[in-house]
Amino acid sequence: MPNFRTSLAALLISLALLTGCGTVKNTIADGDDSALMLRGNDPVAYFTEGRAVKGSPAIKALHDGVTYRFASDANKARFVADPKRFEPQYAGFCASGAPYALKANIGADTFAVVEGKLYLYGGPRSRQNWMLDYVENIRTGDMYWATETRDMPYRLQNAKRYTFKVPGYKTDAELDAIYAQRKAAGTLNPLAAKYGL
Repeated sequence: MPNFRTSLAALLISLALLTGCGTVKNTIADGDDSALMLRGNDPVAYFTEGRAVKGSPAIKALHDGVTYRFASDANKARFVADPKRFEPQYAGFCASGAPYALKANIGADTFAVVEGKLYLYGGPRSRQNWMLDYVENIRTGDMYWATETRDMPYRLQNAKRYTFKVPGYKTDAELDAIYAQRKAAGTLNPLAAKYGL
């Protein structure tokens, strides 16, 4: 007789298949753009203005099968000259889910530029908790991205990893407690201070 977790996993995967597997990149459809990255935000502006800025549907570029919009022709030119520099990590999915081999389909307004790379988060809490151990989170997230998550549709990947959690998985409540403890002890890392956490 199959155990409960196996049955649950089979059910979740079946439901995911019935409702569509989801995309492998965090894109939306908007107007003429069927695979729009960053919810239409300008990828260069995260670096140059330090904030999310909406791009224009009239100023866009196609890269790696997805569309990026830009606030100016100058930003478009910068992106086209070096797209790898500006594209979001984990194909625009939430960076705080990456170390858990999850692909959280999120917006594009909460972000951080860390070591010259763009990371997106579902919200300030996700960013705060990811930054607790961002070096390890990048290492682990990159490892799962390369070996498991990159080419998987997000619904299938999430059904798998919400059922069979990776080693070291922590809940939001556990991460909140670690954050509160480190804040009280004055041991938060400098990057957390940069983003006002």
